Amino acid sequence: MPDHAAAPDAAAAAIAANLARVRGRIAEACARAGRPAQAVTLVAVSKTHPTAAVVAALAAGQAVFGENRVQEAAGKFPALRAAWPALRLHVIGALQTNKARDAVRIADCIESLDRPRLAAAIAAAMHAEGRQPDLLVQVNTGDEPQKAGVPRAEADAFLRACREEHGLSPRGLMCIPPAEADPRPHFALLAELAARHGLSVLSMGMSGDFEAAIACGATHVRVGTAIFGAR
Repeated sequence: MPDHAAAPDAAAAAIAANLARVRGRIAEACARAGRPAQAVTLVAVSKTHPTAAVVAALAAGQAVFGENRVQEAAGKFPALRAAWPALRLHVIGALQTNKARDAVRIADCIESLDRPRLAAAIAAAMHAEGRQPDLLVQVNTGDEPQKAGVPRAEADAFLRACREEHGLSPRGLMCIPPAEADPRPHFALLAELAARHGLSVLSMGMSGDFEAAIACGATHVRVGTAIFGAR
């Protein structure tokens, strides 16, 4: 194992217990929706939390993690892969074009593809790095001006452009509904868009609403606070 400081015993135990509770809630939500529990992948959002917290989650059996900032992710994850080869890293935050190559280099999935310039940058980075992380198109389902994501009205055309103009093959979609809104119409919109384009991955739902997302067909839920605590 790499020489990383382990989380104090109490903190590690809390993370393990939180993971168990979240997994139980995912299983219950899947059962209510008539879906197998393994149909939903838990992405543990470790942004701003130290490497020791990630190590504690890995030791508790968690393999998939989400980070907002490429630079922060690069400081945590590359050294962990030797000890935990099943580890998968998702970049889930707004991605600047000048960070595209770094993201392609370290990520297994980029969930925030949302504009033509970024699509071009990712395509060039994939060619340069010889890596092809999974790609999800982020849709701004609430058309919120302060939030990343392709506007709803442009999503169909952007998906076609990713394939036809940039040679990319997005696997699915991601969204973050407006904070005060009922998330279910936003999740339903994303599921409808994915079905229209034959996409199999739906990353939607966070600590406060992932059960609703599972009921609407989520394949990935991004949970941070309920696992690692408040930042």
